[in-house]
Amino acid sequence: MPKSISGWSEKFKKKDVEWLAVWLGGLLFIWLWLFFFLNSPARIKIETAFFNTFVIAFLSTIMTLILAWLHALVVYFSKRESPLLEQLSDIVISIWRALPQILGLLFGYILLVYLQQDHQMSRPLVLFFLALTVALVIFPELGDLLLERISYFQKSDFFDAMRVSGVRDGHIINYDILYKNSRVHILNKLIAIFGMTFFLLISVDFIVSVGLSRSVNLVNMPKTLGNVLAHIDSKQDILAIGRVVTRPDLLFDLFFTHLQGVSVAAIIVFSLFSLYKISLHFSRRLEM
Repeated sequence: MPKSISGWSEKFKKKDVEWLAVWLGGLLFIWLWLFFFLNSPARIKIETAFFNTFVIAFLSTIMTLILAWLHALVVYFSKRESPLLEQLSDIVISIWRALPQILGLLFGYILLVYLQQDHQMSRPLVLFFLALTVALVIFPELGDLLLERISYFQKSDFFDAMRVSGVRDGHIINYDILYKNSRVHILNKLIAIFGMTFFLLISVDFIVSVGLSRSVNLVNMPKTLGNVLAHIDSKQDILAIGRVVTRPDLLFDLFFTHLQGVSVAAIIVFSLFSLYKISLHFSRRLEM
């Protein structure tokens, strides 16, 4: 391979890592700007909101992997052991898949609000509940990938040779197929799921926060980027962006006077774009 093509290829392969560095660097820049130009209570609110959003998305991604892995094992062994169990699992997953993801999350929020009306849940438990809610509506997508990988290797001589050698099906599926030969594909899907979780969580949290009544506002809901963006101060800051269209002289004031809403919106948009780029370039590197 010519040196120029080889160098371009190596540079292309690192695009996902570069975008990860860009994302982290951009977040650090925004935090430094907030540290110097935003009052401490508002800055701490944004820091807490980002931390909670990140934790929920991360936990949800891990739970999605666990649920999808269990789902793949149930489907595989039910096909071999019980046709009735296979049909039942297909029906349940098909019905669950037909439910729109955002609607499933809204039901989860309604259940959380109902549970907290009589008894205040601890903050870690609320974060765990929200992460589990997101994972429950997303895991079928990863489950499809795992089943595709299992089906792919089942058609090869490798699978039959392992079984003839006396290796248990559970070991073949869990270790040889999913872990040893599919972990890069799974990681690629998990990156995309993390970004999807980030988006869904912020969207539903914003919708719920805008629509909450005064009585429900008292419920112990954790701060996230979605509900901070829905706060009246942030909404006024976002509206100020629209005024810049007719009054360009106010542009400079956005980054000082209306910093809370603008910074939250910037974190959301920048994070979603960066996560998309990381997932995109990791997928392309996987194809090369």
